[in-house]
Amino acid sequence: MERTAVNPVTWSVEMGFNQGEIVSGHTRTLYCSGQTATGGDGGPLHAGDMAAQLALSADNLEAVLGKAGMSLANLVRLNVYTTDVDLLFRNYGVLASRLGAARVAPTTTMLGVARLALPELMVELEGTAVA
Repeated sequence: MERTAVNPVTWSVEMGFNQGEIVSGHTRTLYCSGQTATGGDGGPLHAGDMAAQLALSADNLEAVLGKAGMSLANLVRLNVYTTDVDLLFRNYGVLASRLGAARVAPTTTMLGVARLALPELMVELEGTAVA
């Protein structure tokens, strides 16, 4: 798989995402459902703790990727939904550091929403990966 970043501006790269990305030479595409801070039984964890919810949501996204034989390095699109944009920005390093360690800067959209599926949830990560 070959990835070519498309960045007419550079501020987004400093935040860990590309404005666009051309992907060629891949054979599989994985569309991941939104991953949240839930345990194996689907129950919410870490109520009120954005950093912990963000970390667990990323863990759960990585678990889906891993089950498909992929990793964060294969992520080409990331949608981030949050009930508190300001709080998410204060804790975004939790996610950005993991993306940086994977040497990936997927195209990203962040949206503030009124609520997620369960009232205790503050963040949800939805991704698309290619291999």
